[in-house]
Amino acid sequence: MDLGISGKRAVVCASSRGLGLGCARALAGEGVNLVMNARGAEALEAAAEAVRRDFGVEVTAVAADITTAEGRARVLEAGRGAEILVNNAGGPPPGVWTDWQREDFIAALDANMLAPIAMIQGLVPAMMARGWGRVVNITSMSVKAPIAVLGLSNTARTGLTGFVAGTARQVAPEGVIINNLLPGIHDTARAEALDAAAAQAEGISPAQARARREATIPARRYGSIEEFGAACAFLCSVHAGFIVGQNLLLDGGQVNATL
Repeated sequence: MDLGISGKRAVVCASSRGLGLGCARALAGEGVNLVMNARGAEALEAAAEAVRRDFGVEVTAVAADITTAEGRARVLEAGRGAEILVNNAGGPPPGVWTDWQREDFIAALDANMLAPIAMIQGLVPAMMARGWGRVVNITSMSVKAPIAVLGLSNTARTGLTGFVAGTARQVAPEGVIINNLLPGIHDTARAEALDAAAAQAEGISPAQARARREATIPARRYGSIEEFGAACAFLCSVHAGFIVGQNLLLDGGQVNATL
């Protein structure tokens, strides 16, 4: 299927590895030129160079912390005129509700709610003026089914979901489509860290922690960044114009819900 976005320009946040990289590579495979962002300059440039080599698209790498005002300003300047925005940022640390103080919640909100909102506010007005745009926010399956040890993530990402629910319906008449992708466990460094934390807490090996988690997923495996990226690319395509303000689960069936 031709997604109809060849030659367009996308900003993909936190895209040096993991789900962000999967999205960047999928978009590049469709001929989309990229602004790739991550905090670590070395890993980011390596990922950007691989995308250039593999797909022949233009890639601007911006090493910056998207959760800070200065970092966002640099990414927004590099991405001026972009038709596509993929919001992404690493999740807050796991724990239990008694662990967290006000500053922990503020940090989570800054990274996983306020930063993507600021990116939307920075890029969507120009998309509306042109009459076409796509925004995909990478959130979490925890907005559908909260994960006890990820309470900070549950809180911040659900706040972003509420913002998107209203905003998506306000900008859709101008041709700008906003949706959320809700990953379950994928084969990323984040999953490795969660498995390592579970292993340490329970006195088992990381491999045992992973096997136990895989057994709770109907697909009986972790997702891949390639299949996640393909879903993101479709939501950014010309074929997704009637999908407005939705929350698409990519979780292998882990969230057990009828709707």
